[in-house]
Amino acid sequence: MSDEESVEVCILGAGPVGGSLACRLAEAGLRVLVVDRAALPPMENPDFDGRAYAIAAGTQPLLENAALWTALPFQPCPIEGIHVSDGRPGRPASPLSLHFDRRELGKESGPFGWMVEARALRIALNRRLHAGRGIVLAAPAEARVERSAETVRITLSTGARYRARLIIGAEGRQSPLRRSAGIPVIRYPYRQSGIVCAIAHEQPHGNGALEHFLPGGPFAQLPLGPTRGAPHVSAIVFTEKTAVADALARLGSEAFTREVERRMGGHLGAIRLLGRRWVYPLSALLATRYVDRRMALVGDAAHGIHPIAGQGFNLGLRDAIALSDLVLEAVAQGGDPGDPALLARYQRQRRPDNLAMLAATDALDRLFSNDNPAVRLARDLGIAAVHRLPPLKRYFMRRAMGLS
Repeated sequence: MSDEESVEVCILGAGPVGGSLACRLAEAGLRVLVVDRAALPPMENPDFDGRAYAIAAGTQPLLENAALWTALPFQPCPIEGIHVSDGRPGRPASPLSLHFDRRELGKESGPFGWMVEARALRIALNRRLHAGRGIVLAAPAEARVERSAETVRITLSTGARYRARLIIGAEGRQSPLRRSAGIPVIRYPYRQSGIVCAIAHEQPHGNGALEHFLPGGPFAQLPLGPTRGAPHVSAIVFTEKTAVADALARLGSEAFTREVERRMGGHLGAIRLLGRRWVYPLSALLATRYVDRRMALVGDAAHGIHPIAGQGFNLGLRDAIALSDLVLEAVAQGGDPGDPALLARYQRQRRPDNLAMLAATDALDRLFSNDNPAVRLARDLGIAAVHRLPPLKRYFMRRAMGLS
């Protein structure tokens, strides 16, 4: 068909995972079609909205290789220490706590990761996607996909037609591409909601993060860089039972801020709310397979986990790293990026890791979202034991960095 344009790869979904994967492939010389239902206009000065991503040390190289890291308009904030404690809102934390310090891994060790404002990554992504240089962007647009053993044909709602050797679904948990392939999904609702916001605080955070386990769910304070009018800023992510989360969402700013302070404690001094607050229902999801004929799934289209360990987004980036490495290797050797053997390798690499993290976060949520005194004592002793066993502690630190 003479009016078809040819690309190596088509990616459906230009979110942080799909967009980063597209930029990585394009920077390596591939021609990539990116299709998204939403418009992706260049963004210059969006308001601070309170959302941020935790980028682990092991996944940051993807953004570096995608030419996104140096394009971030706001400086990422390194996470150099993580304090883990157990407690109840408004009461002192257990003295049996755990502290991770990056220097314990050696003088040459970098940060555990970085906090990146959501608006910063979106600005960098949109700018790169519009720049061309190997990327054909169709947004807003819908795609009709036909897959055969030899090729993938994509017809856009704009009328444009393309031919690719591989199509990648990165459209999120409701992935139309996954549904069209008839891939079943296992879902598990948590009857909890995640609450996300940002605060300005009186004392500097020292690039330190707090993970505070409470009966309603984990509470995390994560360091951010300064923003206009606020030199000391942190992201807040915590979970509560859905009814409690809905009630918190309805509170006025002052009352909501008091609830955040009651859960966090006073180590950062007086606080005030910045930007919006966001409430998300929580559930786990796992696609029974990640691949089909000339097709692969990445990120939330393939899996979703409880946010208790802050690793969900990083799992998606690790999908993008594994798949881009395989695709670029195949193309460099004159091979086919949609070859069934390559896609099988991708699934073997990623599905066990994602399944293990899903199981681990589910177990952690059950263990820590519990106020039974005997369970509390057991987990406090476990936290203290990890703190006092350097090899085990270093293992957990490397896991937090995404390096093992």
